[in-house]
Amino acid sequence: MGQALTFSEPFIRFGAFVGVFVVLALWEVLGPRRPQTISRQRRWPGNLALSAINTLALRVLFPAAAVGAAIFAESRGVGLFQAINAPVAVAIFVSVIVLDLVIYLQHRLFHAVPLLWRLHRVHHTDLEFDVTTGVRFHPVEILLSMLIKIAAVVALGAPAVAVLVFEVLLNATTMFNHANIKLPQPLDQIVRLIVVTPDMHRVHHSVRPEETNSNFGFSLPWWDRAFRTYRAQPADGHDAMTIGIEKFRDPADLALARMLLQPVRADGSS
Repeated sequence: MGQALTFSEPFIRFGAFVGVFVVLALWEVLGPRRPQTISRQRRWPGNLALSAINTLALRVLFPAAAVGAAIFAESRGVGLFQAINAPVAVAIFVSVIVLDLVIYLQHRLFHAVPLLWRLHRVHHTDLEFDVTTGVRFHPVEILLSMLIKIAAVVALGAPAVAVLVFEVLLNATTMFNHANIKLPQPLDQIVRLIVVTPDMHRVHHSVRPEETNSNFGFSLPWWDRAFRTYRAQPADGHDAMTIGIEKFRDPADLALARMLLQPVRADGSS
């Protein structure tokens, strides 16, 4: 079972990624939430190239990824669920929930610590907000995030199936809640009780600092409400709000090289 999961994990994740990406990209064309002033041709090459670099870096440095860490922990009886011999169904369900909480706390940490924010702000300096924003992260942040996930997986003794489910859901919901898609407001109010919606997460990408420091959740919306970081709507409204960071407004910063070097830059200049 472990070897089969280790072998199939990258194919499952890639298949889910492509399927969700295509659906959301088409949805953005057919039912966009906001007009975009910067074209996809200007933004998508850099965002998608960054995603490809991240995928390659993870496969080289962490070939078995978090699923491999789960298999390792299980084989040696390491972790909370292994120690208490928890029922598999309970361990799977709780692991998915707790790992999502870990990602929420990690996200807040990357906003709070200046050195980590320099890495994370690459994600926030996209001048538009769409499905590719959801895969726009600096490679160093992605590697640090994987180390945090591995530590959490081992500490929990999370089942490998739970970790795979969590990873697929996280990738899918991250693309969904960054998508430039329109949901009817009554539907959005219902959906955001279960999963983070684009209108909920878009607030987090506002140029206003008080809004940037809200709505940290990627998948489950409960943590923002529980920890009082929830903000229902942007002050300027979704159509008028400005996306990004005030001092990084130059479209030239959308280039791949600029994104990779951005953490060492003090301001918007080269």
